[in-house]
Amino acid sequence: MAKHWVRRISKTFIISVNIFCGLIFLLAACSPFINPSSWWMHGFLPLITPYLIVILIFFLIFWLISRPVWASISLLVLCVGYKQIPVAFAWTGFSTITKIKPNNTFRLVDWNVQSFNGIGKHKKNIIPVRVEIANSILNYNPDIICLQEFNTASNENNIALFSKTHPYYYFSADHILNGNNYQSGSVIFSRYPIIASGKTDFVDAESLIFADILKGYDTIRIFTTHLQSFKFKKQDYQDIEKIKDPQTESLSASKGLIRKMKAAYQKRGIQADLVRKVLDSSSYPHLICGDFNDVPNSYTYFNIRGNRQDAFLERGFGIGRTFISLAPTLRIDYILPDKNFDVRQFELVDPFLSDHIMLLSDLRLKK
Repeated sequence: MAKHWVRRISKTFIISVNIFCGLIFLLAACSPFINPSSWWMHGFLPLITPYLIVILIFFLIFWLISRPVWASISLLVLCVGYKQIPVAFAWTGFSTITKIKPNNTFRLVDWNVQSFNGIGKHKKNIIPVRVEIANSILNYNPDIICLQEFNTASNENNIALFSKTHPYYYFSADHILNGNNYQSGSVIFSRYPIIASGKTDFVDAESLIFADILKGYDTIRIFTTHLQSFKFKKQDYQDIEKIKDPQTESLSASKGLIRKMKAAYQKRGIQADLVRKVLDSSSYPHLICGDFNDVPNSYTYFNIRGNRQDAFLERGFGIGRTFISLAPTLRIDYILPDKNFDVRQFELVDPFLSDHIMLLSDLRLKK
């Protein structure tokens, strides 16, 4: 009798957890339609969507083995929110960039270079990496280079690191300090002539920039951007560790983190709408790349991508993490070409020189 009650309670508990995860997943599946600038709390759900998908698939398999009728719970919610699955995982196979580019393609690098600060747990252990970063990029022989958190100064001309091999460039210079002696923002370098360029400023910081690149007789418009980040500082990462430890005071730490995340979600929602409007007005074959600071299951990603391709999903495999801190599922950097391009190759490369991973892709303009 006791065994019967234990089994019944266990079954009820498992079904309840399954239903709860299903409901949360359905809420997360609404992300493409809910702008976080209006409802910022919904911005958190895309962060856990990959985990929810894995849990629901586990429940689906579990019930198929033990009690098939209950498998309908997971199957139904996964079918309703099916759009969330293919953007979270790539299935096209392992991809590596070959040294020789395929015929009639151009090679593009996208990378948030973290202001050339280098990485290290202690400031005294961080070494200057500006030359190492430039060499890591140029070793892949790219035709177009898009960098975010790029800076240059009167005493450290980082533009000169690339201008010898890529003489054409457009730099946003979103932040100017020390009487114009220091500038930072996003930059596009090109081996091919740039015949037009410009930028759309965001309200608070950063911008969306473009360069019209003449490749042979074809004009290609390249966009790059750096959307609003959480702006976590060293103390914020320490607060995250406090939250993980149940024996520490985590309430005040949580409040500070949530406040920063709320502001970022609201600003990114506005920026995503602006970026989409500019992209849709392009009269040339185009692509957008950059650091969106949001995951593939988010409003930001779905709104900016629209009907464009995702180079990682076309030629990659797995989750495709591009940000090395906080969690193993943070794919927040993208290369999104429109349907005028074939994605021939794609690779994620981590030279251990930034908190972001470098994206490389070979693309061919369809004729």
